[in-house]
Amino acid sequence: MSKAIRFYEIGGPEVLKLETVEVGEPGPGEARVRHSYVAVNFIDIYFRTGQYPLKLPNGIGSDAVGVVEAVGPGVIDIRVGDRVGYLIGPQGAYSDARILPADVLIPIPEDVSDKTASTLMMKGMTAQYLFRQVYPLKGGETILYYAAAGGVGLVACQWARALGVTMIGVVSSDAKAETAKAHGCTHTIVSTREDIAKRVRELTDGKGVPVAFDSVGRDTLMASLDSLQPRGVLVSNGTSSGPVVIDTRMLAAKGSLWLTRPAMMHYIHPRAHMLDMAKELFDLVRAGKIVCEPKQIFALEDAAEAHRALESRSTSGATVLIP
Repeated sequence: MSKAIRFYEIGGPEVLKLETVEVGEPGPGEARVRHSYVAVNFIDIYFRTGQYPLKLPNGIGSDAVGVVEAVGPGVIDIRVGDRVGYLIGPQGAYSDARILPADVLIPIPEDVSDKTASTLMMKGMTAQYLFRQVYPLKGGETILYYAAAGGVGLVACQWARALGVTMIGVVSSDAKAETAKAHGCTHTIVSTREDIAKRVRELTDGKGVPVAFDSVGRDTLMASLDSLQPRGVLVSNGTSSGPVVIDTRMLAAKGSLWLTRPAMMHYIHPRAHMLDMAKELFDLVRAGKIVCEPKQIFALEDAAEAHRALESRSTSGATVLIP
């Protein structure tokens, strides 16, 4: 038997319920993983609130690390005892053990701890696909990045520094500005008291930036567009304030701008590519260029409290659950 968080209706954090569930044995192509850490991501809130539809009742969570307890027939590259992580697959990571398709599992290097890896599956791989695939950064660019002190943001700060990229990070408080700078963010903008686009123009001698990574959405759309150079790219990689609705004529009027709304699922396949993404990430960790540990740790049964903390913007860095 296993403990798992499930929910039966969309709503606030209170809909998350701890239950006892039967795990069973893995079938063909599957593996059973015993979790050591489970990551809490903002996308989990999208599922809980119905912004991303999900058939209910269901589990929640897509990102965890742990050890393989059993494998089913036909599984050849994952073995019992392997330390693994994952970031795709069916919802249900908020649990102490579960069965998954073996081909979503990513081996964790021996010299990377489970605690560190728990901050890197979804968050580190998100930074990888944003910076290395959606808008491939080569070094020397100046970029605008929102939620720079968040879980993905602190990885992004360090990755930008490793690439030689000047990062202008948007944060919500002076304390978060200090955290972002300590992790490699070159400049910060405190959105609660500064005009984002005006400050970007000041920092770039009026030129603007070639790319803005905006995970906030509706509330920051205009600031992001007004921060871009002609033919610049707005990467809308989240909608924490609500969905982006735009008259495309505005893109022409503001400089023939580009807009993309990427999703991890379209950048992570096939499996060999996913493993290459993970290798690039882990190589930076092993070289000491990316250092990550959870900033907030909750027990599995306190998943609702973890969601409240994340939604209140009171967190910085990565938040995890311990089963």
